Amino acid sequence: MRILLVEDEKDLASIVKQGLEEEGYVVDVAHDGEEGLYMAENFPADALILDIMLPLMDGLTVLSTMRKKGITTPVLLLTARDALLDKIKGLDTGADDYLTKPFVFEELLARVRSLLRRKATVKEAVVRIADLEINTASHEVKRGGKTISLSAKEYALLEYLAYRKGNVVTRTDIVEHIYHEDTDMDSNVVDVYINYLRNKIDKDFKPKLIHTVRGAGYMLKEEE
Repeated sequence: MRILLVEDEKDLASIVKQGLEEEGYVVDVAHDGEEGLYMAENFPADALILDIMLPLMDGLTVLSTMRKKGITTPVLLLTARDALLDKIKGLDTGADDYLTKPFVFEELLARVRSLLRRKATVKEAVVRIADLEINTASHEVKRGGKTISLSAKEYALLEYLAYRKGNVVTRTDIVEHIYHEDTDMDSNVVDVYINYLRNKIDKDFKPKLIHTVRGAGYMLKEEE
């Protein structure tokens, strides 16, 4: 999943970016409102973490402009402790949630996961397809009651497919939302990781859950 972080405090932005990347997210960072708006318009993300107090263009203006342009990316606002009016105005402008500074990273992470579930076809913290269980909070994966060990990148790919279960996900979608911008779009990196997942998720189990949709992409679903 791709997260856009718009935060002018560079030390804080660096810490949040590192923490999110350790959880398997791809993170783009902007340090002012104008850059943040440009990235939101041109590099679609799955969720946006947006500070209100930003140079060049404040976060509420960024949010208002996004919504007027039809950009529906879920937004988590970062607000000052005593900025009640900003919180109210932010929610009225189209923010999906807010978090007060200073915050504990684990709470930010939980709120990001909640935003991603709201956007997806899956709303529960534990995604179930047949006997496959994916705990999006702990990143624990089980099939038939057996724990499946996945790398961070394998888990990120599986979760992305799970959030869109029953829907075709193209190779371009996967590259854009799971890998960094410098990934070669023509490489076979997606096919390689799909094969890794199949070996762990499908090889010793029935029914098969990861399906290739010829000429379109991949789909996670239970066979009918």
